[in-house]
Amino acid sequence: MGIRRQREAAGRTDSVVRTWSLLSRSAATTEQIGCLLGESLHGGDVIALYGDLGAGKTVLVKGLALGVGAPPRQVSSPTFVLVNEYAGRLRLAHADLYRLDDPSALHGVGLWEYADDRAALAIEWADKAGTDLPHDRLDVRLSHRSPRSRHLSLAATGAASQRLLARFTNRYDRRSRRAARSR
Repeated sequence: MGIRRQREAAGRTDSVVRTWSLLSRSAATTEQIGCLLGESLHGGDVIALYGDLGAGKTVLVKGLALGVGAPPRQVSSPTFVLVNEYAGRLRLAHADLYRLDDPSALHGVGLWEYADDRAALAIEWADKAGTDLPHDRLDVRLSHRSPRSRHLSLAATGAASQRLLARFTNRYDRRSRRAARSR
């Protein structure tokens, strides 16, 4: 896990942005990573997903759903309805902004109301929200490395997302150690 400094907007002081990267060698592994991240979610957490078409954003959200206890087979990209909601130990709101032409269109949707203490919010194509994204969020960037493998880069931009990233990396490290011992 790395730490880098990021200058905040409007002349604020430097803030610490925690980052973490990993490689997924298959869609199944990307879903497992999403599941561990979903198990780590608390109400109010926001995950902003970035990546080209086919990078694995929806596959990661299927894992998030599994991690909160919702059936992952219900997960589909909500491109035409903007937001789908999945019920588990925590509600997971899944937004897809791919078709959004103007970030101001989000204002009447109530998207940010999902990020309360009873729900977490995952946003595909988060870059389409412009400056309307919450400051405190976990940015997840997925990029193609080969036809099957993906590079994932996670960046926590505030206190709550740093706690989320810490919970996730602890789970990931424990799982990796168990897998290494069982070999």
